[in-house]
Amino acid sequence: MAGAAQRGTEDGADATGADDADTQSGGVRASVHPRDPTRPGVMGAPSPARSAAGRREDRRDDRRDDPLGAPGGSRVASVSAAPIETTATLGADGFASTDMVLNIGPQHPATHGVLRLRIVLDGERLVSADPIIGYMHRGVEKLFEVRDYRQIIALTNRHDWLSAFGNELGVVLAVEHLLGMEVPERAVWLRTLLAELNRVLSHLMFLGSYSLELGAITPMFYAFREREEIQAVLEEATGGRLHYAYNRVGGLKEDVPLGWVGRVGAAVAAVRARLPELESLLVGNEIVLARARGVGVLDATTAAAYGVTGPIARASGLSMDLRRDAPYLAYAELFAPGGPGRVVTRAEGDALARLEVLMEQVHVSLDLADACLDRLGSLPAGPVNQRLPKVLKVPEGAYYAATENPLGHNGYYLVSRGEKTPWRLKLRSASFSNVQVLSHMLPGQLVSDMVSILGSMFFVVGDVDK
Repeated sequence: MAGAAQRGTEDGADATGADDADTQSGGVRASVHPRDPTRPGVMGAPSPARSAAGRREDRRDDRRDDPLGAPGGSRVASVSAAPIETTATLGADGFASTDMVLNIGPQHPATHGVLRLRIVLDGERLVSADPIIGYMHRGVEKLFEVRDYRQIIALTNRHDWLSAFGNELGVVLAVEHLLGMEVPERAVWLRTLLAELNRVLSHLMFLGSYSLELGAITPMFYAFREREEIQAVLEEATGGRLHYAYNRVGGLKEDVPLGWVGRVGAAVAAVRARLPELESLLVGNEIVLARARGVGVLDATTAAAYGVTGPIARASGLSMDLRRDAPYLAYAELFAPGGPGRVVTRAEGDALARLEVLMEQVHVSLDLADACLDRLGSLPAGPVNQRLPKVLKVPEGAYYAATENPLGHNGYYLVSRGEKTPWRLKLRSASFSNVQVLSHMLPGQLVSDMVSILGSMFFVVGDVDK
């Protein structure tokens, strides 16, 4: 017992000395004996002759000398006349840190398709984020150049597959302008109605998917219930659920079925009546507020510099909408003073503001659809297209036609040399510009907020890659 007590005293003295030294150096000092197989209990097999009192004393020494117990603490392994001493530095200043490079995608549910994000992390915070695109690139602009204007319509359906009807509009409007062609009034109002119904479908998809990315699956079911209500009448008119190919140069492929206008009115009324159920799951939801408020802020100056348009730009305070600013189809009348059209904006520029803009725009589109239905009900029966030659050749010239798609500005720059195929047809897609601003928005954000930000940017990868 006396020998054990003496060893404990010596251990304590050594520990006190090590404490003083290590407090100054900011490190851990360990005294380690050289391996000696002749000395049991020292870097070798434990000695069977050690008493229980000695083991208890060593355990007390271990607890007293544990470096986790106090800053700058030291731990003495055992006593030796000539120990070998090593020092290791601990603490934030003593460790060399390295940034982590991480790939998000191209197969990741938060990227809405095969988009790859190459991010650099410093702990839990993003240092940089580079969107890497092109996994779905098919060279659509070169495909345009070897197809006539009827065939091009089928190609334009596919880059933003949530807004197929809106994609078609830009091409036919550009061709009709170069031809100097007037479209029948009934076709103009039907086009406007179908464009707004397609806009509702797109917005509902993102409202449902955003909540899904935040961890709530129920709003997705409500969103798809309303989508199916609108999808049914669009399928009845066009024959397609995803790729409509319903536009034609000079109007539409054919007139809508008998009684279709009334069925659309019933569908719009049903969606409007049930929409508060979806809103109640999103607006004021504690989880949504915690994950979206103040997250991913995009200011108006940056949004304009990167060419961001659509709901994302309007959520940052940019009051811009081609339906009002450069009206086409019947939007000049709909967005006139006193009309149902209005531009929804927010000033915060965060993920929550983008969600609120998208939700309110669903109501605006339903109001516009009702106005189109009222006008169609008062129009007499008439044609919905123009007779075209078997081979359609567009006169020489150039024209840029831009439309307000659900995700932002969608434009086509058409250059014709008087042939049946375009010499050049350049596509300006909304998602391409909206995605490139991620390299500015994501740095400085937490990894946990990255999914929330990506979900609020409302892009389609096909629209990015073309």
